Amino acid sequence: MGLKETLTEDIKLAMKAKDKIRLETIRSIKKVVLEKEVEVRPKGQTELTPEQELEVLAQQAKQRRDSIEQYRQGGRDDLADKEAQELVIIEAYLPAQLSEEEIEAVIDNIIASVGASSAKEMGKVMGPAMKELKGKADGKKVQEIVKRKLG
Repeated sequence: MGLKETLTEDIKLAMKAKDKIRLETIRSIKKVVLEKEVEVRPKGQTELTPEQELEVLAQQAKQRRDSIEQYRQGGRDDLADKEAQELVIIEAYLPAQLSEEEIEAVIDNIIASVGASSAKEMGKVMGPAMKELKGKADGKKVQEIVKRKLG
């Protein structure tokens, strides 16, 4: 079963359970998935690839993380809590995130393979790192680790 079908089933379950926040969150994910499908149609694609679905989910999770940060800075904990609840729901559809140690191991391998040794060579490491860790780790965390290793 693809992501779209899973979302449809989960919408039905959330409606039956009268779980308003889950229902709203899953509907918003499905809306973005459908919009992305419309976007790729001119390219001859009828459905999203699993990679594109993962990209949409990761983007939604990132938006929620950014919103949580902004709301906390603005003293709006009520809104931050709502975004945090939505983030938990979205993360359930994403593959398990790697631990910091696992991310560091991947980055160490990339640094060794490209021969990077200073912060000036961060770009050499970030490209391959984000490609390898896509959907498995938050980009901000990856950047933080790379900076620390090369800095």
